[in-house]
Amino acid sequence: MPTFHLLINGALVAGDQTMTVLNPATGEALSDCPRASAAQAQAAIGAAKQAFEGWRRTSHQERSAMLQAVADGMQAERDALATLLTQEQGKPLPEAGMEIDAAIGFLRYFAGIDLAPKLLEDTATRRVEAQRRPLGVVVAIVPWNFPVLLAWGKVGPALVAGNTVVLKPAPTTPLTTLKIGEICARALPPGVLNIITDANDLGPLLTTHPDVSKVSFTGSTETGRKVMASAAGSIKRVTLELGGNDAAIVLGDVDPEQAAASLFPLAFMNCGQVCLAIKRLYVHESIYDRVCAALGRLADAAVVGDGLTPGVQFGPVQNRQQFEKVKGLLEAAANAGTVVAGGQAIDGPGYFIRPTIVCDVTDGDRIVDEEQFGPVLPVIRFSDPEDALRRANASQHGLGGSIWSNNLPLATDLASRMEAGTVWVNKHLDFGPTLPFGGAKQSGLGVEFGEEGVTEFTQLHVVNIAR
Repeated sequence: MPTFHLLINGALVAGDQTMTVLNPATGEALSDCPRASAAQAQAAIGAAKQAFEGWRRTSHQERSAMLQAVADGMQAERDALATLLTQEQGKPLPEAGMEIDAAIGFLRYFAGIDLAPKLLEDTATRRVEAQRRPLGVVVAIVPWNFPVLLAWGKVGPALVAGNTVVLKPAPTTPLTTLKIGEICARALPPGVLNIITDANDLGPLLTTHPDVSKVSFTGSTETGRKVMASAAGSIKRVTLELGGNDAAIVLGDVDPEQAAASLFPLAFMNCGQVCLAIKRLYVHESIYDRVCAALGRLADAAVVGDGLTPGVQFGPVQNRQQFEKVKGLLEAAANAGTVVAGGQAIDGPGYFIRPTIVCDVTDGDRIVDEEQFGPVLPVIRFSDPEDALRRANASQHGLGGSIWSNNLPLATDLASRMEAGTVWVNKHLDFGPTLPFGGAKQSGLGVEFGEEGVTEFTQLHVVNIAR
């Protein structure tokens, strides 16, 4: 296992402390990792502040070229990065490779966005121009489910807009990010990107620091509330991508077997640890039993194991805390409904839980109302599509959702009234760097991705000239 370093002011440095990163497939130590002290977090913010004036004055072409150089470096080390990602995160190696590829693609897309001034009005009496100016130091805080993709979904837009960044990966998945930091140290000027790690203890320092202009956070709704409160003292800009409890509504006119085959991977990708995954499945009573049975067969056939083993489809839950939470939900689900497949942890090392299908549950049951963020899918019966939509909309969450039907006008009408940031028809989890993404209700604040996501890292600056 290689040695890992923090990235502060262009230098690869040891942490003032260390911590151990575990392999979730074994529950055993994978590597020692540097852990930043409060003083090192302060130094990272100071380095970003010092680098900001020089970075903001670089041209878009210069910034774009340097970001492309980072993408090139990631591409050159793609396979090693994917292997390391599987070891620390748990996802199967092909999915880890897809995440690295996606992060590279996101970075290349953002490198091409130039927020040039826009002429709003040009008349005999005035000329009005809208400019987009960088904010300053951005703190990016990233979770453990997609640690690389989500990091570059924040760092890419922030840097191309002219900001400098302090990036903090999750304590359980910092290693791949730190390794990419070595690439960044060669490609970017000192202080433009700083990468520090912690044991979930440096967040308040970062989010309240007076030299930080914006916080971009992805994680739980509970932690998002704390981030928002921390930023309030200095009115920092915030982007929050928070929890979801995405509902999929399946009408009675679809083929049950085909629907199950489409829905299953969209609920269980990355062991269900996807903010936008299907978390609640509402199925019309006319096909309910057949869909439950088909999903159960798919779950029983799923190959669960170490993500480095060829043929494995689903790895472990990423960390013990989440593992214990999902086990608690499984116990509650068994008491509330019928476990068609799975339903328990796998004996042995690691944090493995078989894909679980729970039927005969309804709204008000914990397994339906709470975001599982694990390999568990509750299936809820309905008779009236309007009632299913009402129940889907009753959640405090509103990240994503989907409608499944061969009646496209009806499906599109229901989708237009589903209370979520993104709603799909006859698909789910279809997103990319060009598509703006944000949550409704308590699933988030602000927008990520697309040109709209880049503008979130800027201040609108209007110049109004008299003639």
